[in-house]
Amino acid sequence: MAMEIEQHFIVKYEAAVHLAYQQRGSKLRKAVRLVTGVNSAQYKFPKSGRGQAGKKARNGNVPIMGAGSSSVTVTLEDWYAADYVDTLDQAKTNVDELGVIANIGAFAVGRKMDDLIISKAATASKVIPVGATGLTRAKVLEAFAYLNNKDVPDDGQRFAAVGANQWNELLAIEEFKNSDYAGDAFPWLKGAETRVWLGTVWMFHSGLPLASGTRTCFMWHKDSLGLAEGVGIKTHIDWVPEKAAHLVDNIMSAGAALIDSDGVVAIECDDDAAIPA
Repeated sequence: MAMEIEQHFIVKYEAAVHLAYQQRGSKLRKAVRLVTGVNSAQYKFPKSGRGQAGKKARNGNVPIMGAGSSSVTVTLEDWYAADYVDTLDQAKTNVDELGVIANIGAFAVGRKMDDLIISKAATASKVIPVGATGLTRAKVLEAFAYLNNKDVPDDGQRFAAVGANQWNELLAIEEFKNSDYAGDAFPWLKGAETRVWLGTVWMFHSGLPLASGTRTCFMWHKDSLGLAEGVGIKTHIDWVPEKAAHLVDNIMSAGAALIDSDGVVAIECDDDAAIPA
């Protein structure tokens, strides 16, 4: 009977972790170029140049675009989110109890995955300075114009992540406030605060860099950032006699890369700026 309870606990826990991760894990994983099942320590994201069409003389050779091609290498790293679950908790197999402990591990792995992506976005060359203001309409339009001037595709695959104060500032902009909800087009964002404005999916993210009162937000194209995933979230549960508990370990192996700096804009914002009424 004890073994049945233990196995039931393990099965329930693993299912709860993966459900929680799918629902509330990484917000950015599917907003970048994603490669899964990488079976090596490194992965090379191809980076293509921009070609230009030319004319061909009759019976002459076709012109070569000369776009060139290079790659960006990302090194995968291993990450762990572990904790002990006391043996007496094994009998607590109701959804509420499992949900609490499963969410902790799933959220930890999801936040780390987003941290990897954000840290690479922060190395982009284009930075709109704080200028003692929050997220203004002018800053948004400057970022939008930069991507357009760099011929970054306006194909529905542009994304932007902002902090809590910046989200409230956006809600004071009429065009943003009345824009469409993005959940149906991007199902992994269902239940999250999202809008589509200027052909860009805007989302709130609590993990953006904050330094000396300046919050750095980002606008990017999906193909400009990459995530290589060797091992997606997996859960291992092992009995530790000395603890009279199970060691629950949520693991992943992944790495992120800035593939094309032209496709990412960092927008610095005064995080203490007054929110427009």
